Amino acid sequence: MAQDQIAVIVLAAGMGTRMKSSQPKVMHRVAGRPMVNHLLDTVSALAPSRVVAVIGPGMDSVAAAVAPHLTVVQTDRLGTGHAVAQAKTVLAGFSGTILVLYGDTPLITTESLEAMLECRRGDRHPAVVVLGFRPVDPGQYGRLVEGPQGLEAIVEFKDATEQQRAIGLCNSGVMAVDGARLFGWIDRLSNDNAKGEYYLTDIVGLARADGQACGFVEGAEEELLGVNSRVELAAAEAIVQNRLRRAAMENGATLVDPDSVYFSWDTRLGRDVVVGPHVVFGPGVSVGDDVEIRPFCHLEGAVVDSGALIGPFARLRPGAVVGVKAHVGNFVEIKKATVEAGAKVNHLTYIGDARIGAGANIGAGTITCNYDGFGKFFTDIGEGAFIGSNSSLVAPVKIGDGAMVGAGSVVTRDVVAGALAVGRGTQVERAGWADHFRSLKQIEAAGKKKE
Repeated sequence: MAQDQIAVIVLAAGMGTRMKSSQPKVMHRVAGRPMVNHLLDTVSALAPSRVVAVIGPGMDSVAAAVAPHLTVVQTDRLGTGHAVAQAKTVLAGFSGTILVLYGDTPLITTESLEAMLECRRGDRHPAVVVLGFRPVDPGQYGRLVEGPQGLEAIVEFKDATEQQRAIGLCNSGVMAVDGARLFGWIDRLSNDNAKGEYYLTDIVGLARADGQACGFVEGAEEELLGVNSRVELAAAEAIVQNRLRRAAMENGATLVDPDSVYFSWDTRLGRDVVVGPHVVFGPGVSVGDDVEIRPFCHLEGAVVDSGALIGPFARLRPGAVVGVKAHVGNFVEIKKATVEAGAKVNHLTYIGDARIGAGANIGAGTITCNYDGFGKFFTDIGEGAFIGSNSSLVAPVKIGDGAMVGAGSVVTRDVVAGALAVGRGTQVERAGWADHFRSLKQIEAAGKKKE
């Protein structure tokens, strides 16, 4: 039973100086959430009994991001072996498999981790299993040295011979290790190497010296991208977006121009959803079946129910709820408001802190005036109401069911159900005034030319 248990150590203490940022490296976002949370989500599928993140001093944001998992602090950054050593007290007595992962490697898949665990359970029961990969350009990655008995050693590039540098099988840094032996080997590590650091990779040599078998499995280069710069962050974003696009299409959504659509990690699309070009999904969006989202829309923190039509050029902000077969059209912004079933808000309109009743129609240029400079106030528009174009509804205000508001009105008081409200200045007409005005201007213009 104990050998089947899994614990995870996530190394997340790096500042990422190449990122040129004030925030810890693992807190940079991919598809709308920190890299370290992508990794933790992947790990959760393995149902580990313990997860420990090794962070640096003052990294409160990382501790908050990984909660409720435990954190330990690596005060002095003396290498990966030293980082793992910080988890010794927390994992004392653990005899299952300990996975060592990296918070800046957000693309690793559950399948690769499961392959490592399966290798650990194999007939040879290797004490250390390393995740290797074969990059197009091995560069300065550490190399995995194979032998008749499996994995013989991991050699860091700076310490490798020319013959070893010619090896194409590289080290990702990810390991699955016998928890009963890991910290004994960590205690025996030496920093007698080119960088003067305690390499976690040296435990392979220590394990072999103790007569323990070591093995490796191979993963794809793409999933083992370590993010150390903004350029690599962009590369990781591109990979994740392609995964999300493929998943959306495989689950029944149509993306007219997939490469121009951007998802967040938690975007949920129903079946037979059609997404036009250049649509961006921020975090927290759920879209029902048979929805059409036309080009150049931005959605965040919004719920769109089945059969609704969104856009083009619409913006749904957090708290927006669009009901069944409702319409939100071009250059319309919805914030913290519900557009109920069948309602239409089709043109050039702002709806904030409001309810639009079922079947209501909101004319072009309508604004719910929800903010007075100090507080936000609610506008309630009843079922079947009709709001004329270019109206301003000054909250708090209620428009009753079936009521109508004349175009160009400023509404400051409640309107009862079924009534017509018109709140605008009286129209005045002066016969011939325009012709007289035009004649005067022509005479003035002629005089200036003579001068």
